[in-house]
Amino acid sequence: MMTDTAELFVDSRCELGEGVFWHPLQERLFWFDIINKTLFSATAGGIMVDRFTFDTAVTAAGIIDADNLAIASAAGIYRLELSTDTREIIVPLEADKPGNRSNDGRVGPAGGFWIGTMSLTNASETPSGALYQVRGGEVTQILSGIRIPNATCFAPDGRTAYFTDGPTGIIRKVSIDKETGLPNGPWQDFVTVQKPGGPDGAVVDSAGYLWNATWGGSRVVRYAPDGSIDRVVNVPVSQPSCPAFGGKDLKTLYITTAREGLSAEQLAKEPMAGSVFAINVDVPGLPENIIKL
Repeated sequence: MMTDTAELFVDSRCELGEGVFWHPLQERLFWFDIINKTLFSATAGGIMVDRFTFDTAVTAAGIIDADNLAIASAAGIYRLELSTDTREIIVPLEADKPGNRSNDGRVGPAGGFWIGTMSLTNASETPSGALYQVRGGEVTQILSGIRIPNATCFAPDGRTAYFTDGPTGIIRKVSIDKETGLPNGPWQDFVTVQKPGGPDGAVVDSAGYLWNATWGGSRVVRYAPDGSIDRVVNVPVSQPSCPAFGGKDLKTLYITTAREGLSAEQLAKEPMAGSVFAINVDVPGLPENIIKL
């Protein structure tokens, strides 16, 4: 098993960094600060480019084209035109649940945006969230009774999806239909994440290995398709939240982190908490899928 340490990429110090992804047509890295309702971007060299602020929590995004993103927010999925900062609603999400917000999400190989929702308060003990697919203007519920949705990602062959309800400590997997993007079989346990910490965001590389950020565990773990641990990347802060592959060759692993909930004493020990970290890897990632609206 290989062990390495990620290094500081951008000193962003987000309260809750999340939803990181590489936009190949922009050649930029994007990520969110959920609590501060902000979308950031930076060049491959770590130079901050843009900062978009919103009226509500924003958490994840899908690529529409070179200049447009589908942004998941507490109110629904919005189109954001990057060049003009124009926003318009694509589809509302849980309009009947004002106490919820979106969280982790990723676009699947069939173009469906899988997006999870969760309670705004005491989420770890409140199973009011769900997992949806947004595709072709339709919203389809995949799971309900979710507390903290995370680790949404897809295998290279487009036939397997991964997901966790974070407090369970278990990443699960399910067979999906390549045409519709929806599950076509039962959910199965993939791996139980070792403590300390629990499963947060995840991404799959081109070899089919899953990289999962261990919130509270100061690490990102690469799991083989059989669930065994292949590699550990240490992160010099305690709350890594989401990994993504980027750079032109998709051989840089970027990792968002968080300051949320850390005491003054903890922040003194890890002042870069909330920043983005990066490490070079040998096996490239997969390009983000394009959302089908």
